Amino acid sequence: MTPKNPQHLVLTMFMTSAGYHKDAWRLPSTGPAAGQSEFAFMQDLALMCEAAKLDAIFFADVVSAALLLNGNSRGTEEPLTMMSALAARTERIGLISTFSTTFTEPYNLARQLSGLDTISGGRVGWNIVTSVTGSENFGGDPLPSSADRYRRATEFVEVVSKLWDSWSDDAVIDDRVRGLWLDPAKLRAIDHTGEFYRVRGPLNMVRSPQGRPVAVQAGVSEEGIALGASVADAIYTTQPEKQGAIEFTAKYRQRVRESGRDPRSIKILPGIMPIVGRSDAEAAEIAQMLADNIDYAAGKESFAQTFDLRLHDIDIDDRIPSERFPEEPGAISFPPSRYRQFRGYALEDGWTLRELIAEKSRAGGHLWTVGSASRIADLMIDWFESGACDGFNLNPPYVLEGARLICELLVPELQERGYFRSEYEGTTLREHLGLERPGAWDAR
Repeated sequence: MTPKNPQHLVLTMFMTSAGYHKDAWRLPSTGPAAGQSEFAFMQDLALMCEAAKLDAIFFADVVSAALLLNGNSRGTEEPLTMMSALAARTERIGLISTFSTTFTEPYNLARQLSGLDTISGGRVGWNIVTSVTGSENFGGDPLPSSADRYRRATEFVEVVSKLWDSWSDDAVIDDRVRGLWLDPAKLRAIDHTGEFYRVRGPLNMVRSPQGRPVAVQAGVSEEGIALGASVADAIYTTQPEKQGAIEFTAKYRQRVRESGRDPRSIKILPGIMPIVGRSDAEAAEIAQMLADNIDYAAGKESFAQTFDLRLHDIDIDDRIPSERFPEEPGAISFPPSRYRQFRGYALEDGWTLRELIAEKSRAGGHLWTVGSASRIADLMIDWFESGACDGFNLNPPYVLEGARLICELLVPELQERGYFRSEYEGTTLREHLGLERPGAWDAR
């Protein structure tokens, strides 16, 4: 395996046809051009990212229309089909997507991701989620508690990993004289019996190029962090401030160490929404253009729903009374850490409802920054050198142009300074990230 240069950032791109900035889809230049299909648009974005030598593109996914109906989304792509199609149109860039452990079965997902890893030549990653919405489309029963969902997820990942490892790497012998395509002794039934699953195995397909697709996780609850620390290769996280990111990364690496793993083997990747311009002034103009498109009436309703707050009698330019913000969040659709972040903006910094809506619209609680490529590269390198992260998940504020400015201005700035590759060194996502390829059952 070609090792990743330890001085290089890890960079992935959030794939969206609407832009990460709320209401950016309203800009006439955002989204597919007239007559262009959604796939052709996504293909253009993927090829742009590959030309910039990014490590991977990332598709988020939910199995509910709730966000769409609340005006918080322009819709999502079905990730398995989209990534399968893009695997045939790209050559080196990694392909990461969300798949839920709550609404599928381990054997099915193990086969699908192993097949996609084979089709792509070893470029697949799995963002492991337990889902907080969507039960109405899978029987309608209330979702289990977070603790129960994560117990199920932990066992789910265990089963999938066992299935991926159930074939030896040299199981196929292709002995045409004896009529043996594979050596049966090189396959192992996993015979898993647990709290949630009974799976005999083995998998019915050859081990994929990466052995196991790359595991990504983003849970911020205690259960989520425990799962990520024990199984994930990379962590997506929301960290709007450097000191908080430094503390988070240090604590996460300690949890990884406590789980018996090498704490440097995991990549911590906070989200960042860079509003890039050819100059600071141009970037400021772009930021203002995006802010001018925010629908504040819809944003108020969305803010109230997201944080479970009563805001019907609050004017857009007023502050939210402190009694409306409980110490701990109720039934919110944001992680509790983000609730506390926005609570601090409102009660400690005195932000108005308009300012809170604008902040949530800009990056949903993620780090966001405005400026020239040089200024933004300074910030990213500072975080990297300070131990706040191993890289970033790039959230393009609008697409395609906002993503193009990232790929054609910001990434070259990082390359010129020696903090990102100019050419791919390897062919698999594991190689891009500098991760070891895990051995099969007999290798251990």
